[in-house]
This record gives sequence, structure tokens and C-alpha cells, in this order.
Amino acid sequence: MQQPNEKSFERRKFIHTAAMAGAAAIAAPVLGRVLTQVTGSSQIKVALIGCGGRGTGAAEQALKADPGVVIWVMADTFADRIESAHAELTKRPEGSRVMVPPERRFTGFDAGKLACASDVDVVILATAPYFRPMHLRAAVDAGKNIFCEKPMFTDAAGAQIVVQCIEDARAKKLQFMSGFCWRYSLPERETFMRIRGGDIGEVLAMHSDYLTSPLGTKPRKPEWSDMEFQLRNWQHHVWLSGDIIVEQAIHSIDKINWAFGNEPPTRCTATGGRGLRENIPERGDVYDHFAVVYEWPRNRRATLICRQQDNCFNENVDTILGSKGSAFINGWGPTHEIIGEHPWSYPPDGPNPNMYQTEHDEFYKALRSGKRIDDGNFVVNSCRMALMGRMAAYTGQDVTWDQVVNSKENLGPDKLEMGNAPPVVIRVPGNTKLI
Repeated sequence: MQQPNEKSFERRKFIHTAAMAGAAAIAAPVLGRVLTQVTGSSQIKVALIGCGGRGTGAAEQALKADPGVVIWVMADTFADRIESAHAELTKRPEGSRVMVPPERRFTGFDAGKLACASDVDVVILATAPYFRPMHLRAAVDAGKNIFCEKPMFTDAAGAQIVVQCIEDARAKKLQFMSGFCWRYSLPERETFMRIRGGDIGEVLAMHSDYLTSPLGTKPRKPEWSDMEFQLRNWQHHVWLSGDIIVEQAIHSIDKINWAFGNEPPTRCTATGGRGLRENIPERGDVYDHFAVVYEWPRNRRATLICRQQDNCFNENVDTILGSKGSAFINGWGPTHEIIGEHPWSYPPDGPNPNMYQTEHDEFYKALRSGKRIDDGNFVVNSCRMALMGRMAAYTGQDVTWDQVVNSKENLGPDKLEMGNAPPVVIRVPGNTKLI
């Protein structure tokens, strides 16, 4: 396995910082589109950065959230994805507010930076997760309000960039909302409010699972370079997605973090592998299952299992055990209940709007009112917990929180360009080293 070193780790941080400084210089005339300016305007200009399925969905939800929202800029590595997203959005009832002429459509590896430097109020960051830190850096430097899909980073080098971005966004009083959508689900909110309020006493243990089918693949075309092939199948390449525990099961990890009050675990152990992955290039180097045990002081523990395998039982549930009771959550059910000293269940006819839409409804309402949303209070811990589980599974070692925070892991290439791509390397527990 090719091991990233401290030199490449520092190089990536330097490249990001230098590139963002250039973007900030371009954006200087439009810096300061913060809350006070937006509240006084009838129109909110939005840049969509990442025009795949999730980005297109987020843009549609933004249009529905506020009649003043206009999609003003679109950016993606590939022009065909901009075209497909644009065609899809203009079909919607709100399609007349998709106002993106060719000169405001940016492609290539610099597309996100150019979009952040444009005359917009809000950016939606929905590219492959590896690019999130550089786009966050560009957005914060340009003074944009941010809706940022999860995960926020795929490695330790990205984590350090994101931590600084969150601090800088606070200093500039920018909106920062995450794509951790269960935080915006009304039944989950009510349930976790009761858990954190003490209805089951101290949280002692939790089990979560995220069991689904494999994600789709895109067969290679003759004209694609290795880099384009990986980008088209980004969910299946560790450097781009973070693996299934970081890209998908992180929702369950975020709920574990929520239940434990954003207290980082002290250590974790894990296992994982590629039991049913087809031997085809599209499947890259990600695992298809993980099992993780997170540990906190006083013998408190949480377990997570996740998998992406065909023809298997699928489920997404959480069970939380406390000193005075327990809670059970099945968001797909939906079932939300507490058993013990304070029994409760979310009423079947209780409000349960689409959580993805709720995110954007609350984002633009806050933007209009001048109230600031700051999801930076929890996103870094949730993402680092996902990296922690992955590191433990890849290496076969127990991993401490300090090792995650101080890691020099850097998964991406030194230079982003079409052509060669990072090697596909299957991590083998016991052989793979902790960095």
C-alpha cells in the first residue's frame, strides 16, 4: 500500500491554502454577503457545487424553501452532469428560478472555487466528499453562507482544513448547515431531546445499524482516463468517498455522537472487509461491511454495524440503553419510543415532514431573519468518529481518539488532473499501518 507521509500531508494543506487565497482575491469585490445583507434582499442567489443526485435534490429543496431563491451558478467537474441537473431542475414547478446561462456554468477541478468566487449569497457543497475541505475553504474565504453535505472530509488532512474553516465561518457570522439530515427530522429531534434531557438517565450503551444494498456503478468508457473513471464511480474509491462507513453509515455514527452528547470516544476496535464485492474495477477499493465498537470512560460503549450487500436484510435502527430506561428508533419505520421511568412514543400522526426539505426550510428562514445556524458544533466529531472506525478496521488495531486527531493520513493525490489516479489498494487488517 502506498503510505502518505507527513510531507505530502503538509503539501496538501499548502495547496489548499494557496489556491483558496487566489479564489479569495477574485472574490474580494463581493465579500460580506452575510446575514444582514441577505435579510434586506428579495432574491437569494445560490451556487450549486456538485450536480449529482444529492446536489440536484438539495437545489430543488432550496427552491421550494424560499420564493426568493434562484439557482444562479452551477459547478461540477463534468459538463454533462451540469446539463442533466439543469434539465431536471427546470422541469420542476420552480424551474423558472433556475437562471444559469453558459457563462455561469463552471467545469473542471477549479469549478468549485470559481463558483464560490461568483456573486452569490449561498453555496451548496455536494461534490464527492474528498473535495469538501477545499470548497469549504473557498466558500468561507469568499464570505458565502454554506449548506455542506456530509461527510465534511475523508481523511485527517481534510479534517484539519475543515476545523479551521468552521472557526473562520463563526468569525464571519456565516451560516453553516450540514447534510446530517436526521438532525432535522422532527421525530428524531424530539426523541434525542428527551434522551439528552435525562429521560433514560445516563446513556450507557447504544447499538446502531445501517444495512443496505450496494450503490450503483458506471461502466468504463474508452475515452475516460483513470482519474475520470474513479470520479464517475467516486462512491467506490476510498480517497473520494471515505468508504461506506464515512460516506453512508456516518448518519448512524452521527446519531451515536448525538446520544453521547458530542463527547468523543476514547478508543475503538473494528473489523471489516469485502465479502461480496464483485471483482470489477468499478467497485474500487471500498469495503462492503464494517463492525465497530466505540468506548467511553466508565465502560460506556456503542456498536455500529453497516454493510452494502445484495439480497440481504436491510435495516436502519438505533437502540439506546440508559441508567433509567431505553430508547428505540427506527427512522425508516417510523418508530420512536422510550421505555422506563418516563415512557413515551412519538405519535403516529405527529408532524413528520421530509427532513431534507426541513433542512432547507430552516436554513433560508434563518438567513432571512438574521438568526445564525452553526452545525460546526458537532460535525467534526461525527466525521472523525467515522474515520476512527475505518482506521481500526483497516489496520486491525485499536485506535484512540488522540491518534485520529493527530493522524497524518492523506488519501488524495498531490496534484488533481485528468490522467493518472491514486492506486486502488485493498486494505488488509494486520498489514495496513496506522498513519
